[in-house]
Amino acid sequence: MCNIWRIPRDTPLLSAEIWLALLSKDVFTDLVELDITGGEPFLRTDLAELLTAVCGLRKNHLRSLRSVAITTNGFLTHRIVDQCRIILSAARRVGLELVMVCAMDAVGELHDTVRNYPSGWRRVDQTIQELKRLGAEFANLIIGLKTTVLPITVGQLDAIVRYAKQNDLFTIISPCIITPGRYLNPDRGADLTFTPRQVQQMTHFFQKAASRWSFHEQQLVRYFQTGRMEKPCTCGFNYFFIRSQGALFPCPMIDVSPGNVTRTDIETLLASKPAIRIRRQAGRLPECSRCTEPGLERYSLTCEGWRYLSLLPVMGKKRFLQMHHHMGLHKYVH
Repeated sequence: MCNIWRIPRDTPLLSAEIWLALLSKDVFTDLVELDITGGEPFLRTDLAELLTAVCGLRKNHLRSLRSVAITTNGFLTHRIVDQCRIILSAARRVGLELVMVCAMDAVGELHDTVRNYPSGWRRVDQTIQELKRLGAEFANLIIGLKTTVLPITVGQLDAIVRYAKQNDLFTIISPCIITPGRYLNPDRGADLTFTPRQVQQMTHFFQKAASRWSFHEQQLVRYFQTGRMEKPCTCGFNYFFIRSQGALFPCPMIDVSPGNVTRTDIETLLASKPAIRIRRQAGRLPECSRCTEPGLERYSLTCEGWRYLSLLPVMGKKRFLQMHHHMGLHKYVH
């Protein structure tokens, strides 16, 4: 789905020193969750040292930080496990969770086809099993799956949920997104468009409440039925995205960047006219009506207090609390 591989290889990444200086700024005092995504984060040889230093910022700078989340393709099993052990040790000392999210497109050979990588399925499965063993040693490790549904993988969703249940993993399952923003893939519209039958299959799957990420599933069903996504969004207020080269985006789905954090103070960027415009229009832009990104609503739900609490009588206490903890929302409510 994603075309970020087209970013030239020689594009310089921000150094660990720059990231740490950025995260030491007052604007991050209330940061609750730091998400590291890719590409593949574990290609950074200094990832463990960087995140160990992030743990060291918790006392005086990142006072509200509760967890660090890393999304990985799971191919570099030994490096992932070795570096996670280092990160987990540092995180445990300061009371942080490490959330490891393994990308899984299918169960078996189809995963290798999607990833265009022989033995990809075997490697991600091995990584998950090794992380589970690591979890027996570190209670602050949480492991889950992230599945981006493609037209060729619609039939795999039940198998993925079964695998997740067998391995006691949380699941994030959502259809692919076409955007010139984060994923740089507007040219992929033709081959990533779902047929009416595939939409029907996904509707049936999400109607079954296959996982405890149930709010997102309900919104997806409505989206498939109406063609328009409606959900809370607080992009630019309590969430923003920074590329590895430093470009800041108030919303990763919208291709609008006020500038680069290496050239302009982040406070200035967040107070800029482009950032203000996105905040004012969040949820009402054309891109918003097609946004099926599950993370964005997750960061927004607890900020939309009454709307979130209105789910309680509808879902009942048990299902509501299951969703609340499954989505990690308990971290945002004190």
